[in-house]
Amino acid sequence: MAASFDGLRFSHWRTESREDGIVVLSLDRQGAPVNALSQDVLIELGDLIERIAIDPPKGVVIRSLKPAGFIAGADLKEFQEFDRKGTVNDAIRRGQAVFQKLAELPCPTVSAIHGHCMGGGTEISLACRYRVASSDASTRIGLPEVMLGIFPGWGGSARLPRLVGAPAAMDLMLTGRTVSAPAARAMGLIDKVVEPALLLDAAVAMAQKGTVRPFKQRFLGWISNTWLARQILAPQMAKQVARKARKEHYPAPYALIDTWKRSGGGSIQARLDAERRSVVKLASTPTARNLVRIFFLQERLKSQGGKDHGIKHVHVVGAGVMGGDIAAWSAYKGFEVTLQDREQRFIDTALTRATDLFNKRVKDDAKRPAVAARLKSDLAGTGVADADLVIEAIIENPEAKRDLYQSIEPRLKADALLTTNTSSIPLTELREHIQRPAQFAGLHYFNPVAQMPLVEIIRHDGMAPETEKRLAAFCKAIDKLAVPVAGTPGFLVNRVLFPYMLEAVTAYSEGVPGPAIDKAAVKFGMPMGPIELIDTVGLDVASGVGKELAPFLGLPIPAALSAPPEPGKRGKKDGQGLYKWENGKAVKPEVAKDYQAPSDLEDRLVLPLLNEAVACLHDGVVSDSDLLDAGVIFGTGFAPFRGGPIEYIKATGADALVEKLKVLQGRYGDRFAPRPGWDSPVLRGPVV
Repeated sequence: MAASFDGLRFSHWRTESREDGIVVLSLDRQGAPVNALSQDVLIELGDLIERIAIDPPKGVVIRSLKPAGFIAGADLKEFQEFDRKGTVNDAIRRGQAVFQKLAELPCPTVSAIHGHCMGGGTEISLACRYRVASSDASTRIGLPEVMLGIFPGWGGSARLPRLVGAPAAMDLMLTGRTVSAPAARAMGLIDKVVEPALLLDAAVAMAQKGTVRPFKQRFLGWISNTWLARQILAPQMAKQVARKARKEHYPAPYALIDTWKRSGGGSIQARLDAERRSVVKLASTPTARNLVRIFFLQERLKSQGGKDHGIKHVHVVGAGVMGGDIAAWSAYKGFEVTLQDREQRFIDTALTRATDLFNKRVKDDAKRPAVAARLKSDLAGTGVADADLVIEAIIENPEAKRDLYQSIEPRLKADALLTTNTSSIPLTELREHIQRPAQFAGLHYFNPVAQMPLVEIIRHDGMAPETEKRLAAFCKAIDKLAVPVAGTPGFLVNRVLFPYMLEAVTAYSEGVPGPAIDKAAVKFGMPMGPIELIDTVGLDVASGVGKELAPFLGLPIPAALSAPPEPGKRGKKDGQGLYKWENGKAVKPEVAKDYQAPSDLEDRLVLPLLNEAVACLHDGVVSDSDLLDAGVIFGTGFAPFRGGPIEYIKATGADALVEKLKVLQGRYGDRFAPRPGWDSPVLRGPVV
């Protein structure tokens, strides 16, 4: 008979000793909607394994009782607390020890995976002898710790390379990407994929009968971890990582490669010890602390939207790049969408782009026609009458927008919401003549819509709280992060970004080469340089934003943005802007090898952004500094490892940055004058 658990009481684990000799351990973390591996959960599991080891059953199956998924990973709030107390080493050692006890059980062990299986969930599965996963589309398996500035520390990096071979294992850990059950099966991470209803039975059968892994997989697991293979592969891996992340900004992937290179051929205990030492060191870096903080900021933004948005039909007016892509994304996410413009050719172009999106995103060929059918051409605008949400995305011209609203609003349903995708115009300018201002708001997306996660919900003093709630719920339904902001010019993201872009164009007009400007910004940690960014956004859009924002901010506009660009020279979308563009990539001119960029170039670019972030916080554009950091990170890609503008100011020192601004003010003029708000105690609070 299987092990007895008499006398043991558990808060998080349920035990079943089956008549066939298999013990099923089911995780149902108390008081939590999803399973995360807290120290309490691990301690209970350790006690269970010790009892099982005394009288081993014929097999052990580990599964989740949470319908949402298997295990989401470690408890990150607890991890933050360990970091503050300096006890990360103890927490990692405990997790490793429990999983190693599981791996050493003399009976077969099987992980039964359904839904999300992330981080520690994947690591506990790797400690089992076998893994079975459900074929459901929700089943995703991964080790995303690199996104948090560390790498798998409970045995994941020690075990995965031996299981699936170093190339596949390192790719999974270095990118943090997740894979489906069939993809995991193909690489050898999963032994069997079954229908969800058959998962437990299949896991029990695997525990009873086992399976033999293909010779090719076993051979690859051995040969790719030999000393010679590690010396050859590690530099290649580091070179690939360097194309996407600088070592001084994101040390985790480099530390993972180095740890595997040095210790990947040792015993399991030697590999675990090397893993633990490296992860403990990474956990205390500013990068890891900031990335964990950003994870919680993201969770906060996700939690703002409920489920009750009451929106089924979305009508988009304006089939340009933004409007067309907003319509396509909404259809992809399950909404019925009608797309209107003044000429059919604009709609047709948008529908072609939408087809490209659906081809990339909808992997199942059979489902693609149904997704495409949700997006309909609507030249006459008849969809307005049926719409629950109207999104206006026409040119940045207040008069044109107001004229459109006057024609649309009388046809709207009583509870329909009217929104604008304006990137800079204050909503007080747009709501004139609107009959139902309570149901009018801004819904500002960012380009490219399919990639940028943020949407700003623009408030005005006549907007109903219910409107904001519905829009936040809609954003959640289309997998976007919503940040509510005041309806002042530029809102949050463009107001913070504009001085940065303006200074870049000013330096460009002074003769500083575009590639040198971009290089300085990327060195700071921006995802792309500001000259390339302006071309990506479009010189026409940048010029329109400048017309609205420059007077408000009191900033001079350089010639390149003072007027709309020449036809065919709007940037990436035309193939020509400040740079030439080919195949979607900027063709940057060569810079002379002996060229020395101005020593203050990075400060000239970054400090205006920080200056305006402080002013936004002072003016109440967002309700707190965390929302500001989140908005700027997810809306602009601002160096995530720095934690956002306000966190960076706290870490660097507000007073030191004010002195730098004053130096630049004396050198270049009053556009660098410190803005109101630098005396805020928030800027001198504790650094994460």
